[in-house]
Amino acid sequence: MNTRSFTFALILAGLAMLLVHTYIEDQKANLISKYGTPVPIVRAKVDIKELELIDDSKVATTVIPRKFFPPGGIKSIKEIENTIATVPILKGEYITKPRITYPGTKTGLARQISVGKRAMAITISDQEAVSKLIKPGDRVDVLAAIEFAPGRKDKQKVQTVLQDVIVLSTGFNITNSIPIMGIKTPEVIKKMNLNTYTKYNTVTLELTPNEVQKLTYLLTFGNARPFLSLRNNNDRGQVKTGATRIFEILNPEDRQDAKQYFKQKYQQRRR
Repeated sequence: MNTRSFTFALILAGLAMLLVHTYIEDQKANLISKYGTPVPIVRAKVDIKELELIDDSKVATTVIPRKFFPPGGIKSIKEIENTIATVPILKGEYITKPRITYPGTKTGLARQISVGKRAMAITISDQEAVSKLIKPGDRVDVLAAIEFAPGRKDKQKVQTVLQDVIVLSTGFNITNSIPIMGIKTPEVIKKMNLNTYTKYNTVTLELTPNEVQKLTYLLTFGNARPFLSLRNNNDRGQVKTGATRIFEILNPEDRQDAKQYFKQKYQQRRR
C-alpha cells in the first residue's frame, strides 16, 4: 500500500470530519441562538383524569428549546410530588402549574358538586341500594312509598320522585378519592382502586335545591326510607311513569272486590 496515499486519505477524512463537526456546531449554535438552550420539562406518560393523584409512574421528563417552554411549565418531577390534576391531562401533554394543585379544602367533595346543585346524604341498607353495588359516579332514580291518608291502604302509593340523579359518594368514597387535607399522600390512597366496591351505610346524591327539599320531606314525614334504582350511566332519559297503587298490582278480577272492600271500610269509619 502506498503510505503517502494512505496518509493523504486520512488527512482528507479528518478534514471532512472537522468540517462536518464545524457545520453541526454552527447549526446547533444557530438553533440555540434562535430558539434558546434546551431545558427539561415534565410531560404526561399516560392520560391523567381530573382530580387524579400524580406520581412518577404517570409523568416523565423530556427536553425542549427554551423558546417553546410554556408559562408555568414544570422542570422536575420532584416539583409535582403529591399533587393532583385540576383538569384532564392527555398523554404527551406538558404539566403546567395552573393544571395541578395540592390536596386541600377545594379538592374534597365540594369540588365535585356542580354549580347550582347541592349534595345530600341518605341512610340506606342493602335492600334500598341495589345490594350496595352502587358506586360513586353511578346514576340512580329515587323511589318513595307515600301514604297521604293514614290507615287508607287504597291511598298508599309508590312513586318515582327523582330521576337521573348522580351519586357523588358512597360512605367516604367519593368519585375521585384523594386526601382532603395535608400534603403527604398515604400509600393506600395511591393504590386505591375505584372500580372495587366498598362498605358503606350512606349514599350522597347531587340534587337541585328543590329536590333537596322534596327528599328531606320524604325522609322526615315518610313512613319508609326511599329506594334507589340503578340505571345505565349513558341512559339520561326521563321516563313518564305514574304512581303504583294496590289496584295496579291486583288482577283485573280482584280490583272490583278491592274497591268494594275499601268503600265499605270507608263508610264504616264515617258512621
